[in-house]
Amino acid sequence: MEYPWGNTRRFHSLADFYRQRFGSRIQKVSVHAGFTCPNRDGTVGTGGCTFCNNSGFSPSYCHQESTITQQIDTGLNFLKKRYKKAQLFVAYFQAYSNTYEDIEVLHKRYQQALDHPGISGLTIGTRPDCVDEQKLDLLAKLAEKYIINVEYGVESCYEDTLVRINRGHTFVDSMKAIEQTASRGLHTGIHLIMGLPGESRADILEQSRIISKLPIHSVKFHQLQIVKDTPMAEEFIKHPERFHFFEPDEYAEFIVKFIETLRPDIAIERFAGEVPPQYNLRESWSGLRSDQLLLLIEKKLQEKNTWQGKYYSG
Repeated sequence: MEYPWGNTRRFHSLADFYRQRFGSRIQKVSVHAGFTCPNRDGTVGTGGCTFCNNSGFSPSYCHQESTITQQIDTGLNFLKKRYKKAQLFVAYFQAYSNTYEDIEVLHKRYQQALDHPGISGLTIGTRPDCVDEQKLDLLAKLAEKYIINVEYGVESCYEDTLVRINRGHTFVDSMKAIEQTASRGLHTGIHLIMGLPGESRADILEQSRIISKLPIHSVKFHQLQIVKDTPMAEEFIKHPERFHFFEPDEYAEFIVKFIETLRPDIAIERFAGEVPPQYNLRESWSGLRSDQLLLLIEKKLQEKNTWQGKYYSG
Protein backbone atom coordinates (compact mmCIF):
# COMPACT_ATOMS: atom_id res chain seq x y z
CA MET A 1 0.00 0.00 0.00
CA GLU A 2 1.28 3.46 -0.86
CA TYR A 3 0.38 6.15 1.63
CA PRO A 4 -0.49 9.83 0.97
CA TRP A 5 3.15 10.89 1.39
CA GLY A 6 4.18 8.82 -1.62
CA ASN A 7 5.83 5.66 -0.29
CA THR A 8 5.06 2.47 1.63
CA ARG A 9 6.42 3.58 4.99
CA ARG A 10 3.63 3.79 7.55
CA PHE A 11 4.48 7.29 8.73
CA HIS A 12 5.51 10.45 6.96
CA SER A 13 9.18 10.87 7.77
CA LEU A 14 10.93 14.20 7.39
CA ALA A 15 13.92 12.43 5.85
CA ASP A 16 11.66 11.07 3.08
CA PHE A 17 10.05 14.49 2.67
CA TYR A 18 13.47 16.03 2.06
CA ARG A 19 14.49 13.32 -0.39
CA GLN A 20 11.33 13.88 -2.40
CA ARG A 21 11.71 17.64 -2.37
CA PHE A 22 15.47 18.07 -2.70
CA GLY A 23 16.63 14.68 -3.97
CA SER A 24 18.87 14.09 -0.96
CA ARG A 25 19.04 13.62 2.75
CA ILE A 26 19.54 16.90 4.61
CA GLN A 27 21.81 16.84 7.62
CA LYS A 28 21.91 19.53 10.30
CA VAL A 29 25.22 21.03 11.43
CA SER A 30 24.60 22.46 14.90
CA VAL A 31 25.83 25.98 15.63
CA HIS A 32 26.05 27.99 18.85
CA ALA A 33 25.73 31.56 17.61
CA GLY A 34 26.02 33.30 20.96
CA PHE A 35 22.35 34.06 21.54
CA THR A 36 20.60 33.85 24.89
CA CYS A 37 16.96 33.49 25.96
CA PRO A 38 14.36 35.97 27.28
CA ASN A 39 13.48 33.37 29.87
CA ARG A 40 16.99 33.58 31.28
CA ASP A 41 17.99 37.23 31.03
CA GLY A 42 14.97 38.54 32.92
CA THR A 43 12.96 39.82 29.96
CA VAL A 44 10.18 37.30 30.56
CA GLY A 45 11.76 35.26 33.35
CA THR A 46 14.88 33.91 34.95
CA GLY A 47 16.26 30.42 35.40
CA GLY A 48 14.97 29.18 32.06
CA CYS A 49 12.50 26.39 31.42
CA THR A 50 12.54 23.82 34.22
CA PHE A 51 13.66 21.00 31.90
CA CYS A 52 16.48 22.89 30.16
CA ASN A 53 20.20 22.47 30.53
CA ASN A 54 21.38 23.54 27.10
CA SER A 55 24.69 21.70 27.45
CA GLY A 56 22.79 18.42 27.49
CA PHE A 57 21.21 19.08 24.11
CA SER A 58 24.17 20.42 22.12
CA PRO A 59 26.78 18.39 20.22
CA SER A 60 30.31 18.39 21.61
CA TYR A 61 31.66 20.38 18.66
CA CYS A 62 29.47 23.41 19.45
CA HIS A 63 31.58 25.89 21.37
CA GLN A 64 30.53 29.50 21.70
CA GLU A 65 34.18 30.59 21.75
CA SER A 66 34.60 29.22 18.20
CA THR A 67 33.36 31.25 15.23
CA ILE A 68 30.32 30.09 13.30
CA THR A 69 32.60 29.14 10.40
CA GLN A 70 34.88 27.11 12.67
CA GLN A 71 31.92 25.27 14.20
CA ILE A 72 30.59 24.42 10.75
CA ASP A 73 34.03 23.18 9.62
CA THR A 74 34.28 20.89 12.65
CA GLY A 75 30.69 19.72 12.35
CA LEU A 76 30.96 18.94 8.65
CA ASN A 77 34.14 16.96 9.20
CA PHE A 78 32.33 14.84 11.80
CA LEU A 79 29.02 14.46 9.97
CA LYS A 80 30.43 13.60 6.55
CA LYS A 81 32.19 10.63 8.12
CA ARG A 82 29.08 9.52 9.99
CA TYR A 83 26.49 10.15 7.24
CA LYS A 84 28.30 9.23 4.06
CA LYS A 85 25.17 9.53 1.88
CA ALA A 86 24.28 13.05 3.03
CA GLN A 87 24.78 15.61 0.28
CA LEU A 88 23.01 18.68 1.64
CA PHE A 89 23.84 20.34 4.96
CA VAL A 90 22.05 23.15 6.77
CA ALA A 91 23.41 25.13 9.70
CA TYR A 92 21.24 24.40 12.73
CA PHE A 93 21.07 27.44 14.98
CA GLN A 94 20.19 25.30 17.98
CA ALA A 95 21.38 26.77 21.26
CA TYR A 96 18.89 28.95 23.12
CA SER A 97 16.62 31.34 21.14
CA ASN A 98 18.02 32.09 17.71
CA THR A 99 15.77 34.98 16.75
CA TYR A 100 16.36 36.79 20.04
CA GLU A 101 18.54 39.70 18.85
CA ASP A 102 18.39 42.86 16.79
CA ILE A 103 17.65 42.08 13.19
CA GLU A 104 21.02 43.43 11.99
CA VAL A 105 22.84 41.01 14.28
CA LEU A 106 20.62 38.13 13.19
CA HIS A 107 21.20 38.84 9.52
CA LYS A 108 24.97 39.03 10.01
CA ARG A 109 25.20 35.71 11.87
CA TYR A 110 22.83 33.90 9.53
CA GLN A 111 24.83 35.14 6.56
CA GLN A 112 28.09 33.95 8.11
CA ALA A 113 26.69 30.43 8.05
CA LEU A 114 25.18 30.77 4.57
CA ASP A 115 28.49 32.02 3.18
CA HIS A 116 30.12 28.69 4.07
CA PRO A 117 30.54 26.68 0.83
CA GLY A 118 29.29 23.50 2.49
CA ILE A 119 26.00 24.98 3.72
CA SER A 120 22.76 25.04 1.70
CA GLY A 121 20.48 26.67 4.24
CA LEU A 122 19.48 27.21 7.85
CA THR A 123 17.31 25.65 10.49
CA ILE A 124 16.43 28.24 13.12
CA GLY A 125 15.46 26.95 16.55
CA THR A 126 13.62 29.55 18.61
CA ARG A 127 10.72 30.43 20.87
CA PRO A 128 7.32 31.59 19.59
CA ASP A 129 7.59 34.84 21.55
CA CYS A 130 10.90 35.75 19.89
CA VAL A 131 9.71 36.46 16.34
CA ASP A 132 8.03 39.44 14.74
CA GLU A 133 7.02 40.52 11.25
CA GLN A 134 10.43 42.01 10.44
CA LYS A 135 12.39 38.92 11.48
CA LEU A 136 10.07 36.59 9.61
CA ASP A 137 10.34 38.80 6.52
CA LEU A 138 14.14 38.43 6.72
CA LEU A 139 13.84 34.65 6.84
CA ALA A 140 11.36 34.67 3.96
CA LYS A 141 13.81 36.74 1.91
CA LEU A 142 16.62 34.29 2.63
CA ALA A 143 14.30 31.44 1.64
CA GLU A 144 14.27 32.79 -1.92
CA LYS A 145 17.85 31.51 -2.28
CA TYR A 146 18.36 28.95 0.50
CA ILE A 147 16.65 26.15 2.41
CA ILE A 148 15.16 27.84 5.47
CA ASN A 149 13.35 25.97 8.25
CA VAL A 150 11.96 27.45 11.48
CA GLU A 151 11.52 25.25 14.55
CA TYR A 152 9.48 26.44 17.52
CA GLY A 153 9.73 24.98 21.00
CA VAL A 154 6.01 24.61 21.66
CA GLU A 155 6.55 21.76 24.17
CA SER A 156 2.89 21.63 25.26
CA CYS A 157 -0.50 22.85 24.06
CA TYR A 158 -1.73 23.43 27.61
CA GLU A 159 -1.40 26.77 29.37
CA ASP A 160 -1.21 25.21 32.86
CA THR A 161 1.71 23.05 31.79
CA LEU A 162 3.55 25.96 30.22
CA VAL A 163 3.27 27.87 33.49
CA ARG A 164 4.35 24.85 35.50
CA ILE A 165 7.54 24.35 33.47
CA ASN A 166 8.29 28.09 33.55
CA ARG A 167 8.11 28.32 29.79
CA GLY A 168 7.41 32.06 29.81
CA HIS A 169 5.08 32.09 26.80
CA THR A 170 1.57 30.87 26.08
CA PHE A 171 0.12 28.45 23.58
CA VAL A 172 -1.62 31.46 22.04
CA ASP A 173 1.89 32.81 21.35
CA SER A 174 2.75 29.52 19.67
CA MET A 175 -0.31 29.56 17.43
CA LYS A 176 0.33 33.16 16.38
CA ALA A 177 3.99 32.56 15.54
CA ILE A 178 3.20 29.38 13.62
CA GLU A 179 0.52 31.09 11.54
CA GLN A 180 2.74 34.09 10.79
CA THR A 181 5.63 31.84 9.77
CA ALA A 182 3.67 29.45 7.60
CA SER A 183 1.86 32.32 5.87
CA ARG A 184 5.23 33.39 4.43
CA GLY A 185 5.79 30.01 2.86
CA LEU A 186 8.47 29.09 5.39
CA HIS A 187 8.86 25.49 6.51
CA THR A 188 7.41 25.55 10.04
CA GLY A 189 8.22 22.87 12.58
CA ILE A 190 7.49 22.37 16.28
CA HIS A 191 8.86 20.43 19.24
CA LEU A 192 6.61 18.61 21.73
CA ILE A 193 7.64 16.96 25.00
CA MET A 194 5.67 13.80 25.73
CA GLY A 195 5.00 13.13 29.41
CA LEU A 196 5.36 16.48 31.13
CA PRO A 197 4.23 16.42 34.79
CA GLY A 198 0.58 17.19 35.29
CA GLU A 199 -0.51 15.88 31.89
CA SER A 200 -2.50 12.66 31.68
CA ARG A 201 -2.07 10.22 28.82
CA ALA A 202 -5.42 11.46 27.46
CA ASP A 203 -4.17 15.07 27.63
CA ILE A 204 -1.04 14.21 25.69
CA LEU A 205 -2.98 12.22 23.10
CA GLU A 206 -5.40 15.10 22.51
CA GLN A 207 -2.47 17.23 21.37
CA SER A 208 -2.37 15.20 18.15
CA ARG A 209 -5.71 16.71 17.16
CA ILE A 210 -4.70 20.16 18.37
CA ILE A 211 -1.46 20.41 16.40
CA SER A 212 -3.12 18.89 13.33
CA LYS A 213 -5.21 22.06 13.10
CA LEU A 214 -2.10 24.24 12.89
CA PRO A 215 -0.32 25.05 9.60
CA ILE A 216 2.83 23.15 10.57
CA HIS A 217 5.00 21.12 8.22
CA SER A 218 6.93 18.97 10.69
CA VAL A 219 7.09 17.86 14.31
CA LYS A 220 9.82 16.57 16.58
CA PHE A 221 8.85 14.51 19.64
CA HIS A 222 10.87 14.28 22.85
CA GLN A 223 10.02 11.84 25.61
CA LEU A 224 10.39 13.44 29.02
CA GLN A 225 13.92 13.06 30.37
CA ILE A 226 15.29 14.46 33.61
CA VAL A 227 18.41 16.44 32.84
CA LYS A 228 20.90 17.15 35.60
CA ASP A 229 21.32 20.66 36.99
CA THR A 230 17.81 21.80 36.10
CA PRO A 231 14.87 22.92 38.26
CA MET A 232 12.95 19.86 37.04
CA ALA A 233 15.73 17.62 38.33
CA GLU A 234 15.37 19.25 41.74
CA GLU A 235 11.61 18.73 41.65
CA PHE A 236 12.03 15.09 40.65
CA ILE A 237 14.43 14.42 43.52
CA LYS A 238 12.01 15.98 46.03
CA HIS A 239 8.72 14.76 44.52
CA PRO A 240 9.22 11.71 42.29
CA GLU A 241 5.53 10.86 42.70
CA ARG A 242 4.65 13.79 40.41
CA PHE A 243 6.29 12.08 37.44
CA HIS A 244 5.18 9.13 35.36
CA PHE A 245 7.57 8.07 32.63
CA PHE A 246 6.98 6.05 29.52
CA GLU A 247 8.76 2.73 29.27
CA PRO A 248 9.91 1.84 25.72
CA ASP A 249 7.09 -0.54 24.79
CA GLU A 250 4.47 1.73 26.32
CA TYR A 251 5.94 4.72 24.52
CA ALA A 252 5.91 2.92 21.18
CA GLU A 253 2.27 1.91 21.72
CA PHE A 254 1.39 5.49 22.66
CA ILE A 255 3.18 7.01 19.66
CA VAL A 256 1.23 4.69 17.37
CA LYS A 257 -2.04 5.97 18.85
CA PHE A 258 -0.82 9.56 18.64
CA ILE A 259 0.09 9.46 14.96
CA GLU A 260 -3.07 7.59 13.98
CA THR A 261 -4.94 10.88 14.48
CA LEU A 262 -2.12 13.13 13.24
CA ARG A 263 -2.61 14.98 9.96
CA PRO A 264 -0.98 12.84 7.25
CA ASP A 265 1.04 15.62 5.62
CA ILE A 266 2.88 16.55 8.84
CA ALA A 267 6.39 15.15 8.52
CA ILE A 268 7.86 13.52 11.63
CA GLU A 269 11.50 14.39 12.22
CA ARG A 270 12.02 12.05 15.15
CA PHE A 271 10.05 10.19 17.80
CA ALA A 272 12.39 10.59 20.78
CA GLY A 273 15.46 12.44 21.97
CA GLU A 274 18.66 11.26 23.60
CA VAL A 275 20.41 13.10 26.42
CA PRO A 276 24.09 12.17 26.87
CA PRO A 277 24.45 9.78 29.83
CA GLN A 278 26.49 12.26 31.86
CA TYR A 279 23.54 14.68 31.83
CA ASN A 280 20.75 12.16 32.40
CA LEU A 281 19.67 12.08 36.04
CA ARG A 282 17.31 9.17 35.57
CA GLU A 283 18.69 6.23 33.64
CA SER A 284 15.91 4.86 31.49
CA TRP A 285 15.19 2.57 28.56
CA SER A 286 18.27 0.42 29.35
CA GLY A 287 20.38 2.03 26.69
CA LEU A 288 17.73 1.76 23.95
CA ARG A 289 18.76 4.10 21.13
CA SER A 290 16.48 6.17 18.90
CA ASP A 291 17.03 3.91 15.88
CA GLN A 292 16.01 0.88 17.94
CA LEU A 293 12.89 2.67 19.15
CA LEU A 294 12.04 3.53 15.56
CA LEU A 295 12.19 -0.17 14.63
CA LEU A 296 9.88 -0.95 17.56
CA ILE A 297 7.37 1.70 16.45
CA GLU A 298 7.43 0.50 12.85
CA LYS A 299 6.92 -3.09 14.01
CA LYS A 300 3.85 -2.08 16.01
CA LEU A 301 2.44 -0.10 13.09
CA GLN A 302 2.75 -3.20 10.94
CA GLU A 303 1.32 -5.57 13.55
CA LYS A 304 -1.70 -3.32 14.02
CA ASN A 305 -2.01 -2.65 10.28
CA THR A 306 -2.21 1.06 11.00
CA TRP A 307 -0.48 4.24 9.84
CA GLN A 308 -0.17 7.96 10.38
CA GLY A 309 -3.49 9.70 9.80
CA LYS A 310 -5.56 6.53 9.64
CA TYR A 311 -8.11 8.09 11.98
CA TYR A 312 -7.45 11.74 11.14
CA SER A 313 -10.80 13.42 10.69
CA GLY A 314 -9.82 16.91 9.49
